[in-house]
Amino acid sequence: MPTLTGKTLLSGTFADRFEDYATDQFPLRDEYRTLKALTATGVLRQRDNNGLYRVGDTLGKLEYPMNTDSLDYAAKRFQYLYDTYLKDSGSRVYLSLVPDKNYFMAASNGYPSIDYDLFAEELQARTGYMQYINIFDLLELEDYYRTDTHWRQEKILDVAGRLAAAMGVELTGSYTQKMLEKPFYGVYYGQAALPIAPESLHYLTGGAIDTATVYNYETDTTGSIYDMNRAAGRDPYEMFLSGSVSLLRIENPQNTSGRRLVIFRDSFGSSIAPLLVEGYSSVTLVDIRYLASSRLGSYVDFTGCDVLFLYSAAVLNNSSTLK
Repeated sequence: MPTLTGKTLLSGTFADRFEDYATDQFPLRDEYRTLKALTATGVLRQRDNNGLYRVGDTLGKLEYPMNTDSLDYAAKRFQYLYDTYLKDSGSRVYLSLVPDKNYFMAASNGYPSIDYDLFAEELQARTGYMQYINIFDLLELEDYYRTDTHWRQEKILDVAGRLAAAMGVELTGSYTQKMLEKPFYGVYYGQAALPIAPESLHYLTGGAIDTATVYNYETDTTGSIYDMNRAAGRDPYEMFLSGSVSLLRIENPQNTSGRRLVIFRDSFGSSIAPLLVEGYSSVTLVDIRYLASSRLGSYVDFTGCDVLFLYSAAVLNNSSTLK
């Protein structure tokens, strides 16, 4: 155990040496990480701890500055998809940007933040072939988990309604809200290592959500909208469509219109896609962070589809993962 003194604490020497020690003494590691985080934000008066910051009981992760090179790269990947699969397919192409929590809590609390309205403008300027659907005005900080990056499904029925209406689809939005018995600790909780109370995770059931089937191309298996095994796991948010999966197809037997939707998405799409299922016979979700765009033609028929590009600002500002 390294010696703890005022000098070693303030210089950071104790933290560096103790982290090595705690790695070998694993039962103490979580307690140490909390001590280190409290020291950084308390004794040392750091505004953030490894990019994570706290406003009340809400945790956020700094996203700054705006990366125009990343936007350019994302736009090139989208252009490739449009030129290769969509331009001559008779599909209708839409784009919507999901603001992360910083939009609502960073600048107003003295933290650096990108200009999200400018970000949206720059994105639209690079994707003129898509119809943009603005959802910023429908969202507020309370629509997101306090300890996680994602939005809460029960809070975004109006967002789903606007997306559907823009694509010419009407939703009834008649659901029953349920809550997981297990407390929810989001991804920021583990990263920040700060003593913050857990929260609840709610999900919506009823109608097409209950009867839809989900085909997972990675595992060649068919399941349900909600993966309750993952709900009991380390990251319960992965209960929504089984988390990070490159390619899924949802079939809705209650809708016989033959209308199809393809969503290019990140993890925010996992919880909102179930709310759009009602309006379509099938919904296909594509995550090109895990599946190369050049391979899509072997799996997805885009003819006559509605196609929605739905991405969070955080992913587009760090888009090197798009393939």
